[in-house]
Amino acid sequence: MIWKTKLTEMMGTKYPIIMGAFAIIGKAEFAAAFSNAGGFGIITALNYKTNDEFQNELEKMNKLTNQPWGVNFSVMPPHVIKQKDSWVRTEESYLDFVDIATDAGVKVCTTSAYQAPKIGKKLHDAGCYWFHKCATMKHAISAENLGADAATIVGLEGTGFKNPNQNTTLVNVTMAKRLLKIPIIAAGGIGDARGFLAALAMGADAVCFGTAIMTTNESLASNLWKKRILNQDIFDENYYKKIYHLQLRDSPIHSMAAGHCDKIISMKEFIEEKIIQNAEKILKSWGYGSNEVNTTSL
Repeated sequence: MIWKTKLTEMMGTKYPIIMGAFAIIGKAEFAAAFSNAGGFGIITALNYKTNDEFQNELEKMNKLTNQPWGVNFSVMPPHVIKQKDSWVRTEESYLDFVDIATDAGVKVCTTSAYQAPKIGKKLHDAGCYWFHKCATMKHAISAENLGADAATIVGLEGTGFKNPNQNTTLVNVTMAKRLLKIPIIAAGGIGDARGFLAALAMGADAVCFGTAIMTTNESLASNLWKKRILNQDIFDENYYKKIYHLQLRDSPIHSMAAGHCDKIISMKEFIEEKIIQNAEKILKSWGYGSNEVNTTSL
């Protein structure tokens, strides 16, 4: 089937699938594998301290794939910066990186964790798209008002920065479809074809995968982390509290998508078989007869 949404058009990808931003492991090898499998790979700028390091990584990415890919700029919220003694990233600290990315031919960049209007303006001045990732509808509306071209909204089932007012993926996406004019990217606990289709049906124009791709062969996560995800009982009381009772704090943890991770597979197998081919089988079992999934008019 041909998959066509407002975001496949913006990103230039085969499928309406975007990679999450990863600290430490969000590098060229991982992101290139995602792009080569039909998704939109993301290099996380947070992982690089100098312009040269960042420039070299983008050059490596261009050697590993000729498919579309982007860069994430994770901006630390002020309250986090005050609590940190170590090196952290502010919006201003990324501005040189934005120029390096656009000079390297990047057409779509994402921001996350905190508002980033200066980055958004630089991207727009360069003729690029700006996607912003947030945890609440209030922040998504704010991002739209600041000029973001799309918004990723993370449900409570996800991981990363948490917000006391965060809702579930179902509530976020269906309400975003009512309240936002810009395209929506669904994130948070999605890890299989049914979740992927459900997100599109709820109004998303693409789906963001994080935990679900950490157990791929190409993931740069350690074997220990992969084993933790594969063996995670998502109904375990302590794990449940960490996810839903906002007990993440500074401890890294995987999302509820871990429940869909059964074994280590290739990135191509994950995207093309586990997600796309299974989604197409489900659509056909429902009587869907078209050779194209097109949500651009919705």
